[in-house]
Amino acid sequence: MREYDFAILGAGAIGSIIGAHLRRAGHDVLLIARGARAAHLEQHGVTIRGLAEFATPVPVLREPRMLQRAGTLIVATKTPGTAAALEPLRSAHFDVTLSIQNGPLKNELLAAAFGAERVLGALADTSGELLPGGEVLFTRNVGIAIGELTGGESARARGVAQALDAAGVRASATPEIQTLEWSKFCGWVGLMPLAVATRAPTWKYLSDPDAALLLVRMVREMGTLARALGIPLSDRAVLPTASLCAAAEGEAVAMVLRLGEEYRRTAPTHRLSALQDVEAGRPLEVHETLGYAATRARELGLDLPLLGTFTRLLAAIDRSRRDASGAV
Repeated sequence: MREYDFAILGAGAIGSIIGAHLRRAGHDVLLIARGARAAHLEQHGVTIRGLAEFATPVPVLREPRMLQRAGTLIVATKTPGTAAALEPLRSAHFDVTLSIQNGPLKNELLAAAFGAERVLGALADTSGELLPGGEVLFTRNVGIAIGELTGGESARARGVAQALDAAGVRASATPEIQTLEWSKFCGWVGLMPLAVATRAPTWKYLSDPDAALLLVRMVREMGTLARALGIPLSDRAVLPTASLCAAAEGEAVAMVLRLGEEYRRTAPTHRLSALQDVEAGRPLEVHETLGYAATRARELGLDLPLLGTFTRLLAAIDRSRRDASGAV
């Protein structure tokens, strides 16, 4: 089998956006997909709407064990079942691997499958939505950050970032990817429960004073965990995480309300991926994100009550949805 520049595991919204842009830019790209999504891509290719408008064919692989090698593996699946999804790819050779999934667990799973020396850290402030007809709505293109988990600059991180950026998906290399990943994670853990509970576009709950207060308190709890792990935080993530943790509570709430106004003006249709999962009947990314954080907090002897409460609440919501649909 031929060698590809990029193999992308997962052909949902973000995987399709990245794959289509790289393919249009002339890279050899392979989308690893299955079922109805694979059939749609084989017949129609990838169609992007929203921030970009184009369609392009992209090769599709239904059986991951068939892949022998690729320069870069990008994991763009939902977090549930990641270890099982990576298993058939263990025999393939990749120069470098990275995941744009939510939470730090993704890096540990890649290291277990391919070796820590082949793993780059990554986070995406990039959003999209898979539409019922199979097209992808591209809604947010702030940037994908890529870097060495051990810190410092590297040619391979710059190379992947430059390829994505030149293709139209904004990206940059960074020497502080662990700080940025955890800064995003702290914010995402606060945003996810609000998205699931309100079922509203992102700007609406960010603009609500009660929701903003809950978000601030949740981010601060996560900041406590990051500090205990020795990880500094930054404002250069989805939320101004460092400032939300350092400011007086009232000032932090005001920051969130201003962010809500910004989302209303610039991304009024943006919906967190967790809300998309609820409406599509997909499993929620509870155990791999909030559950991961709660486990680390317990290991460190930290009492983070909101984190524990929301982890249990979302786990219950997830089980009740699946029980109601007859799923196991």
